Amino acid sequence: MVYTKEPTVYPYDSFNAEEDGIALRSAMKGFGTDEDTIIEILANRSNAQRQKIADYFANDLSRDLIDDLKSELGGHFEDVIVAMVRPPTEYLCKQLKKAMEGMGTNEDTLVEIICSKDSKEINDLVQAYEEMYDRPLAEHLCGETSGELRRLLTFIVTGTRDISNKVDSALAREQAQQLFEAGEDKFGTDESVFTKILGKENFNQLRQIFEEYKEVSGNTIEQALRSELDGDLLEAMLAIVECVQSPPAFFAKRLYKSVHGAGTDDDTLIRIIVSRSEIDLGAIKTEFERIYDKTLESYVKESMLQGETSGDYKKALLALIK
Repeated sequence: MVYTKEPTVYPYDSFNAEEDGIALRSAMKGFGTDEDTIIEILANRSNAQRQKIADYFANDLSRDLIDDLKSELGGHFEDVIVAMVRPPTEYLCKQLKKAMEGMGTNEDTLVEIICSKDSKEINDLVQAYEEMYDRPLAEHLCGETSGELRRLLTFIVTGTRDISNKVDSALAREQAQQLFEAGEDKFGTDESVFTKILGKENFNQLRQIFEEYKEVSGNTIEQALRSELDGDLLEAMLAIVECVQSPPAFFAKRLYKSVHGAGTDDDTLIRIIVSRSEIDLGAIKTEFERIYDKTLESYVKESMLQGETSGDYKKALLALIK
């Protein structure tokens, strides 16, 4: 069943870019910064409206909104506010590049961003990445990942995933049988079969394949994957399966994990709340409460450290969560 998207951030009905621009500039001028005004305005405007405010800064004030915000804010509060002001695809491209920079690669971030996207979203990312960094995303991924995970991720970003969104039930049955024969029905696992099918087929077709798999195997596709795969490839495959079946559940679990345990994974926390706020953060909140028996708001409030900077950071996140 296809889920209903439910944002928490909508376009502001009485939007006026000039009024917002003047109010934001006033909040950053003089002695001290009015963080509450910055949160109130930006968390209650759509990203398209935020871009119009940025245009007002550039064209009427001859200033760069992001540069001004960076000069006035700090820490993770700055991170979440700047993330809100960047165009969504540009922001995710920056997150992908950050995941591949320096020593080691953050495979979890690559998997979360790439494996959760449909064909059009991937195409937008690929185009923006090359424009921003003058380097193909697939090439960068090939240099920073290895094995079947590299093959799966490059498979997805090179545009091999079907864009029709059509379902071929007879083919789905055949593909379910192929997956069964490549895994549970043999000694060892032919990972390339899993990579090809899960990396190529559209989400509607995959949903049908997973239903057929239960008939063929008697197990769910998740059970099969856990018994046949491990490591980063397993996590990537499970991410695809969950995003096919329930994107809100996938992101709810990612949010829980980002705060649970020792230390907070602030990049993931900010990325999901900001990037999903105009898509399905409302549905993610519902799933979070269903899975963990507590609201996302209460979890964020309980888990984040107190203090002046963290206080503004928390306020900004909660303003997006609503």
